[in-house]
Amino acid sequence: MSVVRVIPCLDMKDGRVVKGVHFVDLKDAADPVQAARAYSAGGADEIAFLDITATVENRRTMFDVLKNVADAVSVPLTVGGGIKSCSDIESALKSGASHVSISSAAFRDSAMVKQAVGEFGASTIVIAIDADANDACPSSREVFIDGGRTATGKDAVEFAKEMAGLGVGQILPTSKATDGTKAGFDLHLTRAIADATGLPVIASGGAGTLNHFLEAVTEGHAQAVLGASVFHFGILTIGQVKEHLGKHGIEVVAKRGGSGINES
Repeated sequence: MSVVRVIPCLDMKDGRVVKGVHFVDLKDAADPVQAARAYSAGGADEIAFLDITATVENRRTMFDVLKNVADAVSVPLTVGGGIKSCSDIESALKSGASHVSISSAAFRDSAMVKQAVGEFGASTIVIAIDADANDACPSSREVFIDGGRTATGKDAVEFAKEMAGLGVGQILPTSKATDGTKAGFDLHLTRAIADATGLPVIASGGAGTLNHFLEAVTEGHAQAVLGASVFHFGILTIGQVKEHLGKHGIEVVAKRGGSGINES
């Protein structure tokens, strides 16, 4: 197994970091630059910057805010939200992104995904898949788009396989059912996509305890773990997560020092 990355996630709305439950009931959490700087110092291997309302508001990602965040950190940034074209991807990279996450547009325009892989390389392109339970789907998980608002009828694992076939580098599945609950990741979704595609999968949605992060790797077969509420509101620190994973034989990058967003 490769080194497992720990990734705090900045869900962005109106220029602020927010966090909700099941993709709704958003609450203000932090200033993005201050949060990103703290997480970078606190041992984050990467930071996710997701403009969660860009698609439904029919606008581009907040590239100005992204640039301010990128200037404040020394770790890679994965950026998503409102990415609809190769031009948007280019703008994100110029603003400081290392990886670009595509969600709704990937579902609507697979040709763009293929073009993006060709232009920017597989390692740059991440496919974000929002999913919810639906027993009518073969994997019992259905793809949702438009910030989790629109059901597609598409099986999440089949869609992930299609995206893998286009040459993308990573998959970021998030479960609507577990998002923000702190009750644990959707291990079924994470494991099914990881096993079916063979790609690095970032577990997202539901982390609440140290064991949840461990389970995402050992049972969910994730190669990266993403957290939001637990880090934003001081429940856990990145260092604690890395220490717990390391104690159970999971290889992580050692915490570099510094503090997290709500550490003293």
